[in-house]
Amino acid sequence: MSIDNMASNAKRASIKLAAASTIIKNKALKAIASQLKARQKEIIEANTMDLIRSEKENIAKPLLKRLKFDEKKISGVISGIENLININDPVGSVQTATQLDEGLELYKVSCPIGVIGIIFESRPDALVQISALCLKSGNAVLLKGGSEAMLTNRILADIITYASDMAGIPEGWIQLLETRAHVGEMLKLDEYIDLIIPRGSNEFVKYIMDNSNIPVLGHADGICHCYIDSTADTGMAVDIAIDSKTQYAAVCNALETLLVHKNIAKSFLPAFKNESDKKDVVLVGCEKTVKILDIPGASEEDWRSEYLDYKLSVKIVENINEAIEHINTYGSGHTDTIVTSSFENAAAFMNLVDSGNVFWNVSTRFSDGFNYGFGAEVGISTNKIHARGPVGLDGLMIYKYKLKGKGHIIADYSQGRKSFNHRKIQQ
Repeated sequence: MSIDNMASNAKRASIKLAAASTIIKNKALKAIASQLKARQKEIIEANTMDLIRSEKENIAKPLLKRLKFDEKKISGVISGIENLININDPVGSVQTATQLDEGLELYKVSCPIGVIGIIFESRPDALVQISALCLKSGNAVLLKGGSEAMLTNRILADIITYASDMAGIPEGWIQLLETRAHVGEMLKLDEYIDLIIPRGSNEFVKYIMDNSNIPVLGHADGICHCYIDSTADTGMAVDIAIDSKTQYAAVCNALETLLVHKNIAKSFLPAFKNESDKKDVVLVGCEKTVKILDIPGASEEDWRSEYLDYKLSVKIVENINEAIEHINTYGSGHTDTIVTSSFENAAAFMNLVDSGNVFWNVSTRFSDGFNYGFGAEVGISTNKIHARGPVGLDGLMIYKYKLKGKGHIIADYSQGRKSFNHRKIQQ
């Protein structure tokens, strides 16, 4: 089937899906969870073939870890779907209600965006999470995952399609794209597709924006920072920095640059290096850092790098203002955290750092839709319009205005026979 036909089918399905009841959507989600569990063996077999092929193609180890879709990860996505079922349906929620005049009422009501094209990395769990969120929010979706996960994505898309069809979801609401050529074709289909969500590097997101008339919600680099303030508890700071960097190095919310106040550097850095060595983390540092630690010097490029690997750049700063300036200069607006016992410094950091997620005494790895209680996420947006941070159900919604009257005509108001009162209607 051509991409044009896929997108056309998705557009037709999206109109019916937008009006689907919560009962039907939750029934479909339950069926998907059930089928994932029942066909777990098939999924793992397909994923094993993807892993073998990718290893032969010398894919980096952190990316192989992302690609692996074992029993634990399958169990995780099933739990995410079950959580999503218990979250209130976002469709049809009245955001504001205003009486314009007697018998003339205006309602601002949430509704699905329509058809969403999502381009994501080689993470099979992302396919399931994205599909489930789009289904619950009433959106049709065109999915393009990484080619490394081709066989895994195929069987997952097949399972989701089968389960949702059996539950009564409109046919064609989910479509799987498989080649780079498909992406280029998708970018031209602004008559069918309402929003593109690319997950990848800044360069990739910019390419998508420059080559499509479709609105783009950018999910770009995760150049995340941890700033160790002068008042930080050393043990806590080490634990947070190590967790941020090593708990899962190949994800967008992993730590890439560590900033350390000059007054705590001599006590903190050796303790941190001792623990990071146990995790085989390669450190590079600024001129002041290399005088304390026996590590290579960092380049200008290091401050702008998303390693997605066991490598970390370290910089000693004069004060919190320099730390904030560094983050706002080199960061990607993803997730940044401060470790401090000072409420004043924490407040300044969280107010002045220009990122979608700002934390205090917390690992950057908490930046995630599931952790936030969203059920899952389609990604973490570094945009400021229309959604920012982890994009869950709310980020996949837009709204429409519904006006209800009793034969009202605008001439009565333009000619002064009637006037507006604009009273808020209590919900």
